[in-house]
This record gives sequence, C-alpha cells and structure tokens, in this order.
Amino acid sequence: MTLIAGLERGLADREAAGLLRARRTLESPTGARVEVDGRPLIAFASNDYLGLADHPEVVAAARDAATRWGVGAGASHLVCGHFTPHAALEAELAAWVRPCAGARALTFSSGYLANLAILTALAGRGAAIFADRLNHACLNDGALLSRAELVRYPHRDAAKLRTRLASSTARPKLIATDAVFSMDGDLAPLPELLALAGEFDAWLVVDDAHGFGVLGDGENAGRGTLAQFGLASERIVYMGTLGKAAGVAGAFVAAHPAVIETLIQVARTYVYTTAAPPLLAEALRAGLSIIRADRARHAHLSALIGHFRQRMQPLSWKLLPSGTPIQPLVVGDNAGALALAGALWQRGFWVPAIRPPTVPAGTARLRITLTAGHTKGDVDALVDALAELAP
Repeated sequence: MTLIAGLERGLADREAAGLLRARRTLESPTGARVEVDGRPLIAFASNDYLGLADHPEVVAAARDAATRWGVGAGASHLVCGHFTPHAALEAELAAWVRPCAGARALTFSSGYLANLAILTALAGRGAAIFADRLNHACLNDGALLSRAELVRYPHRDAAKLRTRLASSTARPKLIATDAVFSMDGDLAPLPELLALAGEFDAWLVVDDAHGFGVLGDGENAGRGTLAQFGLASERIVYMGTLGKAAGVAGAFVAAHPAVIETLIQVARTYVYTTAAPPLLAEALRAGLSIIRADRARHAHLSALIGHFRQRMQPLSWKLLPSGTPIQPLVVGDNAGALALAGALWQRGFWVPAIRPPTVPAGTARLRITLTAGHTKGDVDALVDALAELAP
C-alpha cells in the first residue's frame, strides 16, 4: 500500500463512520446572521457569545491600531515583539479577573498555546497532573508534553479526585479542569477543587475559555467562572481565551506574579512564538471595555438561555443541563446528528453536529450556542424547527 493510498483508506473509513469533517466558508462577518455559499443563515454555531467580533467599537479600535502600530509584531515578545498595547491589555486583564491579590497576566496567541505553556512549565517528570475526563484536548496534550504522570478522574467527581490525590506521592501536583465544559455546558465544581488543592498542596489550573466574558453576576458580570463562585487564591492559574466572548483572538494566563514570570522564562510556546499583532491587543482592549460596562448585553444573553430552555421542555430531545450559552442536544449516533444538522441547514439554521472523538461515542449531538446577537424571535424559530423534526 502506498503512503497516499493509506491516507485515502483512512479518510474513506472516517466517512463511512460518519466522522468526516468539512469546512464551511463564510462570506460575511461572523455573527448571529451569516452568509455561506450565497445562503443567508441564522447561526447557532459561534463562540462569539457577546456578539463582539463585528462590534463597531472593536472594529474601529483594530483599524486605528493598524494605522498606528502596523499589522505585525515582528518577533517574539522576548526579542522585540512586545508593544505598549500588549502591556496595557495584560494589566487590564489581570485587574479584571483578579485570581489572587497582585496577580499579573500574560497573553498568548491561542488558548491551546496557553495551556501547553502552563502545564509544561509547572509540571515535569516526577509531577502528576489530575485531569477531569472531559477536559479539552489542549489540557490533555499539555499534560502529555509535560512528561508528568497524567491521572484522569470521572467528570466533576471531586470525591474520586480526592482519592487519587491522596494515593499519589508525586511532587508537585496539579489539578487541571475546564471551568465550563465546552461540549456539555456544565461547570466544574471549582470550590471543591480549590479546597482539594489546598489540602494536597496542589496548583489548580482553570481553563475558563467558555466562562470568561460570560459568567459572573451584577458588577462582576463577565469576570468569569471564578467570579461566579467568588474564588481567589494564589494556587489558581487561570486561563481565559480572547477569541470567544471577547470577540477577537488569543488567550491569556492570570496568576501570581511568580507563576507569570516562570512562564515568561521557560514556557516554550511563549518564548518561541512570534507575538500577536498589537492591533489585536487594542481591539481586545475595546472589547474588554464593553464586557465590563455593557450589562444589558449580559442580561439579554441570560434571558435568551432561560427562554430557550423553557421552550425546549415539551420536546422529546435530550437537552443536557446547562445554564451557559452552550446548549447541547444529544442525538446519539453520528448519522442521526448529521441528518438533524442537515435538516436545520435546509430550514436556514446553522447548528453544528459534534461527533467523536470530540464527545464520547454514542453521544453525538448538536451544539447549540446562543449569543447576545440573537433575538427572542431567532430562538423561537429554531425551537419551532426542532419541534417539526422531533421524533
């Protein structure tokens, strides 16, 4: 068998199993309404939870910054690529999230790179990383690259995690978890995990990719899952992404200054990566200003989530419990999920089918994401379409 033939056989096998993926090309800015292949659609597919990716103030900030700073950084942060906008954004992020007193922040080009940095810098041979079984792939990959022992525990099961921590003699120990699980929409039991981190002298690594900008109440709306639970500790190493609710691109780590300085010195995905363009940092500062100030945007999104779940109650579909913009509708088999997504597409709705290995076998689903750009009418139209298609 030639090399090419082997690849072609593998692709054919994936297609036969309902696992082949294909890209759609947008012909409009991302948002609640998009155009794909000349077809107008209402999109329930994006992680742009607050509708900031095409917000006029964010776009204007990027445009003005491109004129002021150019479109490239030129080098890594440690060579000559660290600009005034990068430093200003990091200071604002640290002050907003506040995982501990005196926290600093460090920006990365993606959440994947940020999580690889955290786990490879803080763990190595002789260490152990305790990971929720439904963690995002980047936390798992970071654990594997660190060469530490990887210990998985059942989803959100703090009791089982305690047993595993108690039986380990590794040093140091890291507990790593998504804060909002990206395919289920539920929350990690962060207060219990932080208590275990204190009991067993461990770091708590919190990936808040889907909570930053969204969760938190009142004046803390948008500060993320730590604010939702009222948590702060020097043990917390917080990662938030900036291409979801913040509407632009990149990620950041916020933690005790000693943690951040360690990442600057030894994290390979920071040291050896060209810095993101400073224009993105200025766009993010504009987005962060909206996150902090526009509480009506948060209130609208929260109301949509409640309305959607209430409207879905009479239907036979299995909707997983979630109070976040991620609303997973479990179908089961791959073919069924693809068929349902295709039927919605024909009715003018873009809702992605999520299949293994992203989710466990037998739990293929539609991942419905609500955003502040949607209207109540959009939600009603989607539920009405699902009601027509329900078994």
